[in-house]
Amino acid sequence: MISLLFGVSPAHPQTRCDPDTLSTMTRLFVLCLLALAASAASAQTPAQQVGAVLDDWHQAASVADESRYFGHFAPNGVFMGTDATERWTVSEFRQWAKPQFQRKSAWSFQPRDRHIDFSADGKTAWLDEMLDTPNLGVCRGSGVLVKLGGKWKIAQYNLSVPIPNALVGAIVKQIGAR
Repeated sequence: MISLLFGVSPAHPQTRCDPDTLSTMTRLFVLCLLALAASAASAQTPAQQVGAVLDDWHQAASVADESRYFGHFAPNGVFMGTDATERWTVSEFRQWAKPQFQRKSAWSFQPRDRHIDFSADGKTAWLDEMLDTPNLGVCRGSGVLVKLGGKWKIAQYNLSVPIPNALVGAIVKQIGAR
């Protein structure tokens, strides 16, 4: 190793490596170290991979990056909003959300208390997460992701506003009065 880095053999200090060989060997050594570091950095657990997709999805909405946001959905994905009428395919949801994505920020959800589980074959994940939002307060997101072509995609996401049990009766009456 010392001879590769410095061009001198410890056993034979008078022997020097050819400068071209030294340069090539040093470059190969550095490339191997970089490849090793990159593979270690990308060695995420499946839960970390799913979490990273969800984090990027939420981040994309907060900076109004429409293509990045909708790129996280599976082709047959569904988004369910807080209103009982809001069950959208990806194309329907994209059409509804287009005006929001033309602003500086579509919406802002800060996830916390996330729980992720997996099917036995590791190709399906389901989750629930609490979300802090500036306009709706505390929300809950739950959903399903599927692994397609080696990437995690959102097959279904359900956004809800948790109602404290003490308020449920009054809320149900308000909804029923509509």
